[in-house]
Amino acid sequence: MKTKIQEITNNSIMKMTKKSLQMAILLLLSFTSVQAQDKKAKDLLNQVTAKIKSYDNISIDFKYSLNNAKENINQDSKGNVIMKGNQYVLNFMGVTKIFDGQKTYTIVPEDEEVTISKVNEKDDNAITPSKMLTFFNSGYKYNMDIVQNVKGRKIQYIKLVPTSGKDQRKEILLGIDVQTKHIYNLIETGKNGTKTTLTVNSFKTNQPLSKNQFTFVASKYPKYYINKLD
Repeated sequence: MKTKIQEITNNSIMKMTKKSLQMAILLLLSFTSVQAQDKKAKDLLNQVTAKIKSYDNISIDFKYSLNNAKENINQDSKGNVIMKGNQYVLNFMGVTKIFDGQKTYTIVPEDEEVTISKVNEKDDNAITPSKMLTFFNSGYKYNMDIVQNVKGRKIQYIKLVPTSGKDQRKEILLGIDVQTKHIYNLIETGKNGTKTTLTVNSFKTNQPLSKNQFTFVASKYPKYYINKLD
Protein backbone atom coordinates (compact mmCIF):
# COMPACT_ATOMS: atom_id res chain seq x y z
CA MET A 1 0.00 0.00 0.00
CA LYS A 2 1.35 3.42 -0.93
CA THR A 3 2.06 5.86 1.87
CA LYS A 4 0.80 9.44 1.73
CA ILE A 5 4.32 10.68 1.01
CA GLN A 6 4.70 8.19 -1.85
CA GLU A 7 1.39 9.34 -3.30
CA ILE A 8 2.41 13.00 -3.02
CA THR A 9 5.77 12.21 -4.60
CA ASN A 10 4.24 10.26 -7.49
CA ASN A 11 1.62 12.93 -8.12
CA SER A 12 4.23 15.67 -8.05
CA ILE A 13 6.49 13.78 -10.45
CA MET A 14 3.67 13.08 -12.90
CA LYS A 15 2.59 16.73 -12.84
CA MET A 16 6.19 17.65 -13.57
CA THR A 17 6.26 15.30 -16.56
CA LYS A 18 3.31 17.13 -18.07
CA LYS A 19 4.23 20.69 -17.18
CA SER A 20 7.72 21.36 -15.83
CA LEU A 21 9.59 19.07 -18.20
CA GLN A 22 7.60 20.37 -21.16
CA MET A 23 8.49 23.87 -20.07
CA ALA A 24 12.14 22.89 -19.84
CA ILE A 25 12.09 21.60 -23.41
CA LEU A 26 10.34 24.76 -24.52
CA LEU A 27 12.98 26.84 -22.76
CA LEU A 28 15.66 25.13 -24.81
CA LEU A 29 13.97 26.14 -28.05
CA SER A 30 12.03 29.36 -27.49
CA PHE A 31 14.39 32.16 -26.55
CA THR A 32 13.77 34.33 -29.62
CA SER A 33 10.33 35.33 -28.46
CA VAL A 34 11.21 36.76 -25.03
CA GLN A 35 10.27 40.41 -24.76
CA ALA A 36 13.14 42.72 -23.87
CA GLN A 37 13.20 43.70 -20.21
CA ASP A 38 16.92 43.39 -19.49
CA LYS A 39 19.30 44.09 -22.37
CA LYS A 40 22.12 41.90 -21.05
CA ALA A 41 19.71 39.04 -20.44
CA LYS A 42 18.19 39.51 -23.91
CA ASP A 43 21.63 39.53 -25.55
CA LEU A 44 22.62 36.32 -23.77
CA LEU A 45 19.34 34.60 -24.65
CA ASN A 46 19.78 35.66 -28.28
CA GLN A 47 23.24 34.07 -28.30
CA VAL A 48 21.79 30.85 -26.89
CA THR A 49 19.08 30.95 -29.54
CA ALA A 50 21.57 31.35 -32.36
CA LYS A 51 23.69 28.51 -30.99
CA ILE A 52 20.73 26.15 -30.68
CA LYS A 53 19.42 26.98 -34.16
CA SER A 54 22.82 26.18 -35.65
CA TYR A 55 22.47 22.51 -34.69
CA ASP A 56 20.72 19.89 -36.80
CA ASN A 57 19.77 17.93 -33.68
CA ILE A 58 20.38 17.95 -29.93
CA SER A 59 20.74 15.02 -27.51
CA ILE A 60 20.52 15.69 -23.77
CA ASP A 61 20.95 13.50 -20.70
CA PHE A 62 19.50 15.17 -17.63
CA LYS A 63 18.87 14.78 -13.92
CA TYR A 64 15.60 15.89 -12.37
CA SER A 65 15.26 16.64 -8.67
CA LEU A 66 12.06 17.36 -6.75
CA ASN A 67 12.28 18.75 -3.23
CA ASN A 68 9.67 19.89 -0.73
CA ALA A 69 10.91 20.26 2.85
CA LYS A 70 7.39 20.70 4.26
CA GLU A 71 6.24 17.36 2.84
CA ASN A 72 9.67 15.75 3.42
CA ILE A 73 9.98 14.88 -0.27
CA ASN A 74 13.33 14.37 -1.99
CA GLN A 75 13.12 12.61 -5.34
CA ASP A 76 15.82 12.26 -8.00
CA SER A 77 15.27 10.88 -11.50
CA LYS A 78 17.26 10.69 -14.71
CA GLY A 79 16.17 10.94 -18.31
CA ASN A 80 17.18 11.83 -21.83
CA VAL A 81 15.71 13.58 -24.83
CA ILE A 82 16.62 13.79 -28.53
CA MET A 83 15.30 16.79 -30.47
CA LYS A 84 15.33 17.66 -34.15
CA GLY A 85 13.24 20.61 -35.23
CA ASN A 86 9.84 20.15 -33.59
CA GLN A 87 10.26 16.38 -33.23
CA TYR A 88 11.54 14.65 -30.12
CA VAL A 89 11.97 11.37 -28.26
CA LEU A 90 11.82 11.67 -24.48
CA ASN A 91 12.67 8.89 -22.00
CA PHE A 92 11.76 9.64 -18.39
CA MET A 93 10.70 7.52 -15.40
CA GLY A 94 10.32 4.40 -17.52
CA VAL A 95 8.03 6.12 -20.03
CA THR A 96 8.95 6.97 -23.64
CA LYS A 97 7.24 9.82 -25.50
CA ILE A 98 7.70 10.22 -29.25
CA PHE A 99 6.49 13.33 -31.05
CA ASP A 100 6.73 12.99 -34.84
CA GLY A 101 5.54 16.52 -35.56
CA GLN A 102 1.85 15.60 -35.66
CA LYS A 103 1.10 12.95 -33.07
CA THR A 104 2.44 12.04 -29.65
CA TYR A 105 3.04 8.37 -28.80
CA THR A 106 3.32 7.64 -25.08
CA ILE A 107 4.79 4.19 -24.46
CA VAL A 108 4.40 2.70 -20.97
CA PRO A 109 6.16 -0.71 -20.69
CA GLU A 110 4.87 -1.28 -17.14
CA ASP A 111 1.28 -1.26 -18.43
CA GLU A 112 2.15 -2.59 -21.90
CA GLU A 113 0.20 0.29 -23.35
CA VAL A 114 0.74 2.90 -26.06
CA THR A 115 -1.38 6.06 -26.10
CA ILE A 116 -1.60 7.95 -29.38
CA SER A 117 -2.89 11.52 -29.45
CA LYS A 118 -2.93 14.39 -31.90
CA VAL A 119 -1.58 17.79 -30.93
CA ASN A 120 -4.31 20.28 -30.10
CA GLU A 121 -3.16 23.82 -30.87
CA LYS A 122 -5.62 25.15 -28.26
CA ASP A 123 -4.21 22.93 -25.50
CA ASP A 124 -2.06 25.10 -23.21
CA ASN A 125 0.01 22.06 -22.23
CA ALA A 126 0.69 20.90 -25.78
CA ILE A 127 4.16 21.23 -27.27
CA THR A 128 3.73 22.67 -30.74
CA PRO A 129 6.16 24.30 -33.19
CA SER A 130 4.42 27.66 -32.87
CA LYS A 131 4.52 27.61 -29.07
CA MET A 132 8.19 26.75 -29.13
CA LEU A 133 8.73 30.17 -30.71
CA THR A 134 6.14 32.19 -28.80
CA PHE A 135 6.13 30.70 -25.31
CA PHE A 136 7.60 33.80 -23.66
CA ASN A 137 5.92 36.51 -25.70
CA SER A 138 4.03 37.47 -22.56
CA GLY A 139 3.61 36.42 -18.97
CA TYR A 140 7.17 36.76 -17.65
CA LYS A 141 9.54 39.39 -16.37
CA TYR A 142 13.22 38.51 -16.59
CA ASN A 143 16.60 39.87 -15.65
CA MET A 144 20.20 38.81 -15.08
CA ASP A 145 20.80 37.07 -11.75
CA ILE A 146 23.83 35.55 -10.00
CA VAL A 147 26.93 34.02 -11.57
CA GLN A 148 28.29 30.74 -10.21
CA ASN A 149 31.47 28.76 -10.83
CA VAL A 150 30.52 25.12 -11.31
CA LYS A 151 33.53 22.83 -11.70
CA GLY A 152 35.38 25.49 -13.64
CA ARG A 153 32.36 26.51 -15.71
CA LYS A 154 30.97 30.02 -15.46
CA ILE A 155 27.20 29.75 -15.14
CA GLN A 156 25.14 32.91 -15.60
CA TYR A 157 21.59 32.74 -14.26
CA ILE A 158 18.60 34.57 -15.68
CA LYS A 159 15.54 34.94 -13.46
CA LEU A 160 12.05 34.66 -14.97
CA VAL A 161 9.09 35.73 -12.84
CA PRO A 162 5.50 34.99 -13.94
CA THR A 163 3.39 38.14 -14.14
CA SER A 164 0.11 36.31 -13.48
CA GLY A 165 -0.90 36.02 -9.84
CA LYS A 166 -2.63 32.72 -10.70
CA ASP A 167 0.65 31.09 -11.73
CA GLN A 168 1.75 28.63 -9.05
CA ARG A 169 5.41 29.23 -9.83
CA LYS A 170 7.21 31.88 -7.81
CA GLU A 171 10.22 32.12 -10.12
CA ILE A 172 12.38 30.24 -12.60
CA LEU A 173 16.18 30.41 -12.72
CA LEU A 174 17.77 29.47 -16.02
CA GLY A 175 21.51 28.69 -15.83
CA ILE A 176 23.56 29.27 -18.98
CA ASP A 177 27.17 28.22 -19.59
CA VAL A 178 28.75 31.53 -20.62
CA GLN A 179 31.43 29.89 -22.76
CA THR A 180 29.39 27.33 -24.70
CA LYS A 181 26.05 29.20 -24.58
CA HIS A 182 24.39 25.91 -23.64
CA ILE A 183 21.78 25.40 -20.94
CA TYR A 184 23.30 24.05 -17.72
CA ASN A 185 20.21 23.85 -15.53
CA LEU A 186 16.73 25.12 -14.79
CA ILE A 187 15.47 25.71 -11.26
CA GLU A 188 11.75 26.21 -10.71
CA THR A 189 10.44 27.37 -7.31
CA GLY A 190 6.73 27.01 -6.58
CA LYS A 191 4.69 29.17 -4.25
CA ASN A 192 4.01 26.05 -2.17
CA GLY A 193 7.72 25.61 -1.46
CA THR A 194 8.32 22.85 -4.01
CA LYS A 195 11.61 23.21 -5.82
CA THR A 196 12.31 21.33 -9.04
CA THR A 197 15.72 21.30 -10.69
CA LEU A 198 16.59 19.98 -14.13
CA THR A 199 20.35 19.70 -14.69
CA VAL A 200 21.89 18.89 -18.06
CA ASN A 201 24.55 16.21 -17.56
CA SER A 202 25.36 15.74 -21.24
CA PHE A 203 24.67 18.06 -24.19
CA LYS A 204 25.52 16.56 -27.58
CA THR A 205 24.77 17.98 -31.00
CA ASN A 206 24.56 16.83 -34.62
CA GLN A 207 24.54 13.14 -33.72
CA PRO A 208 23.90 10.45 -36.38
CA LEU A 209 20.22 9.59 -36.06
CA SER A 210 18.21 6.70 -37.41
CA LYS A 211 15.85 7.37 -40.32
CA ASN A 212 13.04 6.22 -38.03
CA GLN A 213 14.30 8.06 -34.94
CA PHE A 214 11.01 9.94 -34.50
CA THR A 215 8.71 7.32 -36.00
CA PHE A 216 6.52 5.05 -33.92
CA VAL A 217 6.88 1.46 -35.12
CA ALA A 218 3.91 -0.57 -33.90
CA SER A 219 5.57 -3.91 -34.72
CA LYS A 220 7.99 -3.32 -31.85
CA TYR A 221 5.11 -3.58 -29.38
CA PRO A 222 3.04 -6.61 -30.56
CA LYS A 223 1.47 -7.32 -27.16
CA TYR A 224 0.79 -3.71 -26.19
CA TYR A 225 -2.67 -2.22 -26.01
CA ILE A 226 -2.91 0.67 -28.47
CA ASN A 227 -5.06 3.46 -27.06
CA LYS A 228 -5.99 6.00 -29.74
CA LEU A 229 -7.44 9.15 -28.20
CA ASP A 230 -8.28 10.87 -31.49
